[in-house]
Amino acid sequence: MISLAGRDILHAWGKFVFTGVGLGLLIGVTLTMAGVYRGMVDDAKALLDNSGADLWVVQKDTLGPYAESSSVYDDAYRGILGMPGVERAANVTYLTMQVRREDTDVRAMVVGVVPGGPEPGQPGYLVAGRRITRGHYEAVADIATGFKLGEKIQIRRNVFTVVGLTKRMVSSSGDPMVFIPLKDAQEAQFLKDNDAIIQQRRRSAVNPAFNSPGSPGLLEALNASQSANPYVNAVLVQIKPGYSPDDVAEPIRRWKRLQVYTRAQMEKILVGKLIATSARQIGMFLVILAVVSAAIVAFIMYTLTIGKVREIAVLKLIGTRNRTIAFMILQQAVGLGVIGFVVGKISATFWAPIFPKYVLLEPGDAARGFAAVVVICVLASVLAIRAALKVDPAEAIGG
Repeated sequence: MISLAGRDILHAWGKFVFTGVGLGLLIGVTLTMAGVYRGMVDDAKALLDNSGADLWVVQKDTLGPYAESSSVYDDAYRGILGMPGVERAANVTYLTMQVRREDTDVRAMVVGVVPGGPEPGQPGYLVAGRRITRGHYEAVADIATGFKLGEKIQIRRNVFTVVGLTKRMVSSSGDPMVFIPLKDAQEAQFLKDNDAIIQQRRRSAVNPAFNSPGSPGLLEALNASQSANPYVNAVLVQIKPGYSPDDVAEPIRRWKRLQVYTRAQMEKILVGKLIATSARQIGMFLVILAVVSAAIVAFIMYTLTIGKVREIAVLKLIGTRNRTIAFMILQQAVGLGVIGFVVGKISATFWAPIFPKYVLLEPGDAARGFAAVVVICVLASVLAIRAALKVDPAEAIGG
């Protein structure tokens, strides 16, 4: 009966192939949506891997620094360095913003790191150039930003020179990273415009509590403190060999009154909370696409079956069993699904690299997708099989 199904397909091969291609593009979109979700998870894990940290010390009662805002005094790392099991500790800031590049803007996560040294937070490796060695106005950028070595970029008021390029350094939302010295990042994160600074100093000057004759230096000290930023978003900690992350984290929580997250806890926050809504949206899209695919297969198989009622009647008249006819239609439906899956897999592979977000196509998803396509095609063929089984053999003799 394979030859019977094959001959029937060849009889209407144009409609069959074009329907398979259309179904394949729909399957390609489905595989891409699954790849987008996998890419989001991979971005989150890459963010944690690239930080080089074993522990994240953040503001108490927050999920920072990636899921919520977090402010920690920039001298807190000194006390953390003295805790048992701590190998290294370094301040870091994160700020997602538009980085100015001549006449255009580039969406990026600006990361403030301690220049030089092996401290966590630095980019893991460079594809070109060197690391940040100076305390101001140098930057290392991910190649996804499009920046070049020696190029001038503007972050807030300051202009930075790109001295190094790295790769696959992204935020949890897929934005490429730009690393700058910590002091510059602190200034950029809390920088006020000139008018706001003037207004603030004017308000302080007219306040008798800050500008009394008996305290001549108080106003200047207040203005200096308001223009400084003693905060960072997190302290990244690397632990010594032989120590457990939980064992090191607990004393920091107890004695430093700060929140500490291990790698497993931070991954749970990023995947389970930060991208949970996006995951549900993608899941809904996958369900909708599966229903649409099933409807397309069911419609085309029903149309093909109704178009050959006379042929099916002849088969019944010569003694062909209903099971044989049903199997023929089932073969055609599965064949349509196989063609669609091949077209979809090839399409997704070709257009995935040009997507603005990272698309990770895993073999396991492809295998599950193929199984789902076969099941959908089998279920979608039921309508056509029922229509074929209702055909009266007498129609082969009638007009």
